[in-house]
Amino acid sequence: MDEYLIQRKNDPNKMPLIVKWARQIGKTFSIRKFGKEQYQNMIEINFAFDKQYKDIFENGYRVDSIIQAISLHDTSLKFIPGETLIFFDEMQECPNVATSLKAFREDGRYDVICSGSLMGINYETIESNSVGNKIDYEMKSMDFEEFLRAKGFSSEQIEEVYQQMLAVKPLPQTVFNVFSECFKEFMILGGMPAIVNQFVTNKHYSGILQMQKQILLDYEEDITKYAVGLDKTKVLKIYREIPVFLGNDNKKFQITKIGNGARNRDFIGTIDWLINAGIINISYGLHVLELPLKANYDPDNYRLYFADTGLLIGSLDEEVQQDLRDNKNFNTYKGALYENIIGELLVKQGYQLYFYRNQRNSLEMDFFIRDTENLIPVEVKAWNSATPSLKKLIESEKFSTIRYGIKFCNQNIGFNGNFFTFPHFLVGWIKRFLQEKKSIF
Repeated sequence: MDEYLIQRKNDPNKMPLIVKWARQIGKTFSIRKFGKEQYQNMIEINFAFDKQYKDIFENGYRVDSIIQAISLHDTSLKFIPGETLIFFDEMQECPNVATSLKAFREDGRYDVICSGSLMGINYETIESNSVGNKIDYEMKSMDFEEFLRAKGFSSEQIEEVYQQMLAVKPLPQTVFNVFSECFKEFMILGGMPAIVNQFVTNKHYSGILQMQKQILLDYEEDITKYAVGLDKTKVLKIYREIPVFLGNDNKKFQITKIGNGARNRDFIGTIDWLINAGIINISYGLHVLELPLKANYDPDNYRLYFADTGLLIGSLDEEVQQDLRDNKNFNTYKGALYENIIGELLVKQGYQLYFYRNQRNSLEMDFFIRDTENLIPVEVKAWNSATPSLKKLIESEKFSTIRYGIKFCNQNIGFNGNFFTFPHFLVGWIKRFLQEKKSIF
């Protein structure tokens, strides 16, 4: 996020920016830090706390009119052309901010960044969405590399591990052990910055579960507040049932099984709302194993995952954290946790999630991604068990676009002629790996 904001500031054709996604991922902190470091002057208006500013658009959307209205509320504020960042925070409380962005872009004297939870931004209430005059940026919670940096690992240490991956050379056992332990910590904690900060500062898990559960409750509160036009109890029902379906063998989410008389037509829009709110990720089942992926999936066959695995941990039994640290009492659900975090880190690299399971249940694959030419099956194992489906997909002449696969498990780096084996903690670099790897075929 920091790098993106600086890059954007130096772009002569930059447009006003809307930074959005779920709550408590650090949007306000990042923008405020950027504004203080990169501008001579910053004006910050939080529409949730400073409700008096909601009237600044009553006289229209001309920049001079808006600046004059802001100054009437606080005469000490200064507006320096070319050196001022105007930061509108919690814009879901005053969505007409978006209408003003066209005027700010055409005026050009001030840089403007808006921030808000996507669950709270209701574009139906906006007079004009300033199409073509703004950039929408989806900020996710921290990924594993950011977590490593928070723990104090240097860029050189992280890059050295990636270069071993690129060369397909096993890591030294000490490096493998240290990064595996860090990845387990990351899976338990998730990527919410406040949670990561508390763990890194205190060096223990005390209080983490309470923070996770509070965020989950905050999300429920926002659902009841912002799910406009939907039956909010149905949105909450979907949200609360996700961990249950992840514990099933096929993990397929079925609305008809979440309660007596539940019908798909009664829940239209609920899952889309949770996805757009940044709370969950969706994986679609492929009905044909061919490229392009977006042309060959079944929109009615899907699995739902938490967008932040730490919050999935927080939604389970209170003893889950200790169980995961001790590798106890998880049985089949441990596979669901690893599948959730691999999916999470694929999404954070820009991938849409897809899976495959044939009608006879004799062939199943957790995820599919692609490079420029190949459809790539991705198998996720908590440990290092056998992968008959992966082998069958690669060796079968039926699937001409599948030439190799990837297996994430508790095993060092390797390649057996059919698929790459990577430890779980390397998933965050898989897109870069596929772009940079030299052909080995």
